[in-house]
Amino acid sequence: MAAMLLMVGANAQNKFRGIVQYKIESTGQVAVNIPEEQSQVEVKVFESKLLSGTTMQDGFKVMQAMDFSQLIAYMASQGVELETYQGDGKFLVTNTFTKTWADSLLLEDKDPGHFYIEYVEGETKEICGYEAKKCIMHQYTEEGEHKPIVFWYTPELGPEYNMLFGVCIKGMPLLFSVADAEGHEYTYTCTSIVKGKVKPVDMLLPAGYKEATGEEWSLFESEMNDAMELFRAMMGE
Repeated sequence: MAAMLLMVGANAQNKFRGIVQYKIESTGQVAVNIPEEQSQVEVKVFESKLLSGTTMQDGFKVMQAMDFSQLIAYMASQGVELETYQGDGKFLVTNTFTKTWADSLLLEDKDPGHFYIEYVEGETKEICGYEAKKCIMHQYTEEGEHKPIVFWYTPELGPEYNMLFGVCIKGMPLLFSVADAEGHEYTYTCTSIVKGKVKPVDMLLPAGYKEATGEEWSLFESEMNDAMELFRAMMGE
């Protein structure tokens, strides 16, 4: 009976199809103006697949369509070109993870530069009609400073692990805050969850992107960083 209940729960989680919408607000001590068109984020869910903008997750595989064509063209017009790269700058970058790796994030790790995930029992809140559970990503800087991030999430939507927001947690985040390198804080709040309206054809990344091997991407990234450094020097930055 217990095994049957577990199976039913897993199937219910993976059968959801719909759209999750978020509002992004600047909530740090230093306010940041977020343009209206950038203050809304939409995640399409089709069972175990997720799509947000140009990033898609399918189970434990995350694919991102990245377009550097305009930047490459602009730098070239200013006399800065990549050393060997001759393509159009459109890459499909794929990262594949494993359940073993995701499960390992539960192990406490307080070493500098590391992080781990703690799932808090007994604390919940209702968000957009779903009972959201609490988890904490305990992250540590290279200097060992503790920088925790609290996530409220639901395991009822999407794949077993959600990796779209730069973290790997057991469900769809509904409320969380993150800080950038400059110390600005942004809060993501789920504003609506709409069931249906998503078909397989809606879960496609844009066409025209070349899937890059790890070696190809590493070479491009290195040449792009060198070109950007030279470009900034020319611009007096």
